[in-house]
Amino acid sequence: MDDTRREIYIVIERDEDGFFVGEAPQLRACYSQGRTLDELLVNMREVIELCLEDQDDLGQLPEFVGIQKLLF
Repeated sequence: MDDTRREIYIVIERDEDGFFVGEAPQLRACYSQGRTLDELLVNMREVIELCLEDQDDLGQLPEFVGIQKLLF
């Protein structure tokens, strides 16, 4: 098994222009967009690879806990 693999979660939203926007909250300033969900996922893989290259220690990624919806 490859010990360098990491689980990176992404949060996906759709903006006012209909683009899909993704962010990897475990990585600082790691986000991208795409016209389709498939395009977004390709773009997110590329930007995550770049963000991981900038990390000092891959073993120190914050644990992703989840997303909670609050109603106001």
